[in-house]
Amino acid sequence: MTSNRKLRYAMVGGGRDAFIGAVHRKAAALDGQIELVAAALSANPDKARASGRDLFLPDDRNHGSWQDLLADELKRPAHERIDFVSIVTPNHLHFPVAQAFVEAGFHVVCDKPLVHTSTQAQALVDAVKRQGTVFGVTHNYTGYPLVRQMRDMVRSGVIGSIRKVIVEYHQGWLATAVEATGNKQAAWRMDPALSGLAGAMGDIGSHAENLMATVTGLEVEAICADLAATGAGRTLDDDAQILLRLKGGVRAALLASQICIGSENDLRLRVFGSSGTLDWSQENPNRLTHTPLGETPRTLTRGGPGLCEAATRASRLPAGHPEGFIEAFANIYLGVAADIRARLAGGVADAIDADYPTVEDGARGVRFIEKVLESAASDQKWTAME
Repeated sequence: MTSNRKLRYAMVGGGRDAFIGAVHRKAAALDGQIELVAAALSANPDKARASGRDLFLPDDRNHGSWQDLLADELKRPAHERIDFVSIVTPNHLHFPVAQAFVEAGFHVVCDKPLVHTSTQAQALVDAVKRQGTVFGVTHNYTGYPLVRQMRDMVRSGVIGSIRKVIVEYHQGWLATAVEATGNKQAAWRMDPALSGLAGAMGDIGSHAENLMATVTGLEVEAICADLAATGAGRTLDDDAQILLRLKGGVRAALLASQICIGSENDLRLRVFGSSGTLDWSQENPNRLTHTPLGETPRTLTRGGPGLCEAATRASRLPAGHPEGFIEAFANIYLGVAADIRARLAGGVADAIDADYPTVEDGARGVRFIEKVLESAASDQKWTAME
């Protein structure tokens, strides 16, 4: 096989009426390096095939189930097979689909949260190591150029030693019980059988944890969590407030809520150091505020001067031309693609090229969610992150 061609991928989930599948497809296609060639786009066979026809997939690669998709790919000669599969289903299908494709030797991109339990997560980590495959998890916010700039500035000591971290993710779309009105996206997210044991914590809290960990590089040592299910009839959390003790004595707070009326996709990270502060917001992603100790705040702009190589390479347009959500997603796919291409060529990708959240990052996030739930259910509250 050669890496001197577009990478071919298949998608599981993401058909008609889905939200995130279309985002994945647009992101994967953005740089012209990856093409969708096969799919099983719904758990409903008729809907799956209709969705595939919408995307002009050939009939012989437009499948009614992910099992049929996998069986067909395995029957094809190696030079015709997909290079990876993208899994964009509700959470309960992440593990069986990912495990089957990894065990069959295929590379995988999977939406977050990775799986329902840390046992499943560890099984995937072990399978990826055993098979030697690439496995990316689409914590897409780490693909923003100024998040990568923030990571570089924190890790290189620009703001001194970290003292405090605050990460917040607020939405308002679940302020009422929309899951009872036919809203498909809300219905599966509030169903423990499909979403898992966490609601807002799994859906957006997992992003907040990953963003904090990616930028700071600090491990969580202990958790004190307070979760609430405020919507009528809900059993899963829709609001979370969490105190964290990080490695090195650093204190942190993580807030994740989907009941904040007026909030759309309000993800914000602030890192406070001994000699300065960094402040980034997803709703204004092309600006990063750096406040040095005793000095006036300064603004770094996406595509502007003075950025690190990772931030510069993650930008596609000149400064002043807004880039956003799709482009950040695309950077994750580019990182996965670089890793796959390097392996097809018999080599190893440079870290700056293969810059994406891995299966280990996804597994850490699952363990974090479990510990948050354990802490919230405990009278002791402070729970060690083993």
